[in-house]
Amino acid sequence: MSASESPTPPAAETPAMAQYAAAKRRHPDALLFFRLGDFYELFHDDAKVAAEALGLTLTARDRERKVPMAGVPVRAADAYLRRLLAQGFKVAICEQLTDPSEAKGVIERDVVRVLTPGTLTEDEALDPRAANFLLALRAPGRKERRRKAGLAWVDLSTGRFVVADVEPESVVDELARVAPAEVLLPEGEEGSAWAAHVKDVLPRAAITFVPPWTVEEEAAERALLEHFKVATLKAFGLDRMPPSVAAAGAALEYLRLTQRTSLGHVTRIERHDPAGTMVLERSTRRRLEIVERADGSRDATLLSVVDRTKTPMGGRMLRDWLLAPLTSREAIQRRLDGVEELVQDAFLRRDARAALGEVRDLERILARVATQRASPRDLLALGHSLSALPRVLAPLAGAYSRTLADLRQRLETFDDLAQRLLATLVDDPPPVITEGGLVRAGVDAQLDQLRDLARNAKDWIAAYQAAEAARTGIASLKVGYNKVFGYYIEVTHAHRDKVPAGYVRKQTLTNAERYVTPELDEHEKKVLTADERARELERRLFVALRTAVAERMAPLQATAAVLAEVDVLASLAEVAAARDWVRPEILEDRTLELRESRHPVVEALLAGGERFVPNDVALDAEKRIALITGPNMAGKSTYIRQAALLVLLAQAGSFVPAARARVGLVDRVFTRVGAEDDLARGQSTFMVEMSEAALILRQASARSLVILDEIGRGTSTFDGIAIAWAVTEYLSEVVGARTLFATHYAEVTQLADELPSVFNLNVAVREWGDSIVFLRRIQPGTADRSYGIHVARLAGVPDAVVARAREVLATLEQAQGGAAAALKAPTPAPAPPRDLQLGLFAPPPPHPAVEALRAVDVERLTPREALQRLADLKRLSEG
Repeated sequence: MSASESPTPPAAETPAMAQYAAAKRRHPDALLFFRLGDFYELFHDDAKVAAEALGLTLTARDRERKVPMAGVPVRAADAYLRRLLAQGFKVAICEQLTDPSEAKGVIERDVVRVLTPGTLTEDEALDPRAANFLLALRAPGRKERRRKAGLAWVDLSTGRFVVADVEPESVVDELARVAPAEVLLPEGEEGSAWAAHVKDVLPRAAITFVPPWTVEEEAAERALLEHFKVATLKAFGLDRMPPSVAAAGAALEYLRLTQRTSLGHVTRIERHDPAGTMVLERSTRRRLEIVERADGSRDATLLSVVDRTKTPMGGRMLRDWLLAPLTSREAIQRRLDGVEELVQDAFLRRDARAALGEVRDLERILARVATQRASPRDLLALGHSLSALPRVLAPLAGAYSRTLADLRQRLETFDDLAQRLLATLVDDPPPVITEGGLVRAGVDAQLDQLRDLARNAKDWIAAYQAAEAARTGIASLKVGYNKVFGYYIEVTHAHRDKVPAGYVRKQTLTNAERYVTPELDEHEKKVLTADERARELERRLFVALRTAVAERMAPLQATAAVLAEVDVLASLAEVAAARDWVRPEILEDRTLELRESRHPVVEALLAGGERFVPNDVALDAEKRIALITGPNMAGKSTYIRQAALLVLLAQAGSFVPAARARVGLVDRVFTRVGAEDDLARGQSTFMVEMSEAALILRQASARSLVILDEIGRGTSTFDGIAIAWAVTEYLSEVVGARTLFATHYAEVTQLADELPSVFNLNVAVREWGDSIVFLRRIQPGTADRSYGIHVARLAGVPDAVVARAREVLATLEQAQGGAAAALKAPTPAPAPPRDLQLGLFAPPPPHPAVEALRAVDVERLTPREALQRLADLKRLSEG
């Protein structure tokens, strides 16, 4: 969403409105907050849009032309800005660049920053435990069919900058994983398929169209070289100019144009290799509820169970680990080594976590330092955080694992900087530097003198008032001060005749007169000058302090990253120790063995001492497809999802809820779970189900883990059985992926007799009269009944309906008893037509059209080639 692009306002009648018109022309797609004194004002269409979005009163600046106007106080602007950005608007801030009290003529104004959803740095507007990414997409052109897409995403609030080159068909999954707040596309892509993909995958993200030249590789390379002050991009792995270079350049140029300030905290580029992490396509992330539920809530998610981090940086890193589990055994083992030592050494874990609790969000504080938006409170928080580093380092001194020892070596302390910050700033500084009073006494001698002069003003005024009262004989004489008239002497009319000749009248009131004397005027100038000089000196001291921090930006950021990793490892260890989780054994083969495994989220949510019933999972290269049958509500879905979550946890580097876990590396996890439609794209529930099944069958590999909860339920019974049967065969014979398939089609379980890779499991239940008891135990074999009518009865369906359902079921079972046998029996060869005589010798050769048709590679045909081939086949069949 963007501001209305209204036509250029009529010729301005005032210099201020001329400034407004010029600024608006430079930023037509943003709401322009124009500073006029203590208010930000909006005019014309901007005023109308903002008034509706914020509930403001719409007024008029010029009664004759009736220019619409709306405004917000400068002091309260942040709250209004957050609301606009949450609705997808961009806002350009046009500030007063000169002090109105010192300006001669028109106050100079200019746009100092453009706020967009993807460029926020303020804590109040951001989720502390989630990144706020701006993502640029450089899609392959129509003539670049085999080229990859380039992605670059940057979090301005932390300085993290990541690039990736991915296959075009994987862009959607990467967009969903990164979940940026704003996406950059080149102008001209407004109606493209790529823009449609972004809107589909990220309905809440803002889309911004940037000039095409920003995504040209040469311009992008120059921008990156200039920013990082290097001669080549080889250090970032970008020397061969992959498409991600163009995306990175576009993102950097956009930040330059909108922020108008230093980007000194963007010090490096990470290269994300999709091959190094497990692929979790968006439906899998949604169905497994890894970091959020369908409604956007984080309650009852995997992240909510394992996140016991003490710092916001750790919380963000843990989220990244869960959304991108590793596929390198060595890298996974490194994480597990650190978690294991922290599990075994409770004192190490306790002391490290206690010290981490004193550390604030270093990454975002440093970002505000680099962009010159850090407040005195930010620097004080930085000082306290740095002072806690020795207490984080101390417990790690005896660490024996290579993981923690390496982190200990990389953890740098900044004792000198911490001491300077804490010694300079007061314990409770003001939120902005213009208010003064942020520097401790004794830091600067000149500042102390100026403060003494301002502080002693009250004593001087009291003495002066007493002296003048005695000299004039006016006991009620008062000396006061206000911002409009400055210092004054007030004398009531009753004593007007006693006023000395040296008093100069300044203001007349109803009952008194106010005067000024040369001595009082001189003192006023001295006091006010001292206060202004003190504030200016404090500002310079603060800027020097901020600069000292900025000069050590790179090592400070590296330390923040180390603290985040220690925090994540300690969090995973805390969960493992508290919930009795075990270290998984990571293998290179296709084993998946989980003994007495539990669902991490369901177990955590059980109340009242209820115990989760553990179950085993056993898959390997030979027995790789488990068909699970049993009634609804018995626990089939929980069982198959918990297997996927435990694999995900293991490859993220976490312990898992089981008695034993052996996990062969998984490259992708696919899920087909639940029933939902997509009305926006005109897809029924069954169409969505089949689309997801098609994706799995085409993209899964022998290294993948496939989780299926019902296939074919959205169509007729026989159609559904046929589809489920064929899908299972394909997964077994062609794909070879480890699969957990929960189904109500008992007929499909007969595949265990036909295919060596398939075996049956069922959920144990116990009948008790007309009721059933769910035992939640997975056992070998098939369920003899589906118990659907029993579940209907438990759900409260009227008894009459339940009774009638039993009658209908008995009739249907009798009528269709031979269906399963027909599926199992081999398909007979078709009988030859009656009017053909059987040949005595070998059958005739096949028709040339049939031979040509068999030679067609359907997967590689383009639409044009397909039409040409069809025409050739038609000619062959006729000739």
